Amino acid sequence: MSGQPHEADDAFNPRRNTHLEGHATAQKLLLGSWNSGRMHHAWLIGGPPGIGKATLAFRMARFVLTKGLPGEQEMGLFGPPPDPTSLVVDPDSAVCHRIASGGHADLLTVQRTWDEKRKRFKRDLPVDEIRKIAPFLRLTSAEGGWRVVIVDGADQLNTSGQNAILKILEEPPSKALILLVADNVGAMLPTIRSRTRKLALEPLSEAQVKALLFRYLPDLEEAERTALARLSEGSIGRAMELQAAGGLTLYKAMLGVFDSLPRLDIVEAYTFIDATLRGGNEEANWVAVTELMGWWLGRVARAGARGTIPPEVVPGEAALVHRLMQGSQRSGNLDRWVEVWENTNHMFAKAESANLDRRQTLMSVLSRIEAAAAG
Repeated sequence: MSGQPHEADDAFNPRRNTHLEGHATAQKLLLGSWNSGRMHHAWLIGGPPGIGKATLAFRMARFVLTKGLPGEQEMGLFGPPPDPTSLVVDPDSAVCHRIASGGHADLLTVQRTWDEKRKRFKRDLPVDEIRKIAPFLRLTSAEGGWRVVIVDGADQLNTSGQNAILKILEEPPSKALILLVADNVGAMLPTIRSRTRKLALEPLSEAQVKALLFRYLPDLEEAERTALARLSEGSIGRAMELQAAGGLTLYKAMLGVFDSLPRLDIVEAYTFIDATLRGGNEEANWVAVTELMGWWLGRVARAGARGTIPPEVVPGEAALVHRLMQGSQRSGNLDRWVEVWENTNHMFAKAESANLDRRQTLMSVLSRIEAAAAG
């Protein structure tokens, strides 16, 4: 589950969300560049999905569109104003309100559109959206200060789209800031990477994810916050998406099926599949279950390779993984879990691209897991 929740989620939407947890080093680098008077014109903000990259980009946009206004740096009675010590600006300011409403004339945002059917952002970023950037930057600043462009999902651009950005980076206009947000920086053209200053953001800590969950979902119980934080692996975006999709309930149901291993309870397996793919939530459940199953198999494979049991997400999970590892050690077949993990991800991807029967796909995956557990 990549990216951010739907645009309608005001409290979490980067355009409106002025709160940013963590990423102190990245903020310090941005602030230092600004205070030096030699602000780099383009930044490539990379890191795993849902950790706050777009939120950081919008925080920087608010800062630049506030501090870069005429008169902000003028000499006062006691000399020049002191350098800012934080990227935070007053959330009640006119700049913040205009950015939140999408009405700031000196900010252009390019991002993937929301897929209402799949309840996630579409994968591709149309090149036509990128072609809006050059005309925007040729305009005179509406407020006499800086112009800012945020491209969220820049790594989803095809070669034509990336080349369009490259042309802009080769001849950047003055007092313009381009912020490229990417989950996979390696997917960007080398020439783009060489013309931008890179900010590599790290996943949030478990404590930081739990703090954000308490902020956005205060009614969650402590055990649920802990479980979602561990499932998300440092991504508040993933944690929020899992909660919205009932991911924790699906995860518990999935482990309930695995609890009968090394011999799969066929009736329980089909009951799980039917419950997952029934009714109006089939699309969201399919996405959640396939990602959770692949994630869990990856944990099992790593546990086998390292010989350590990871912290459990829900009660009883550690005992299940330990039992499976003991069985694999007795048969000398620990590598089979890596093979099952890889094959499962391949089967889910193929089911998605070729529109294969989802029930049959899930049953095939469960059968492979049973074979691995049986040794």
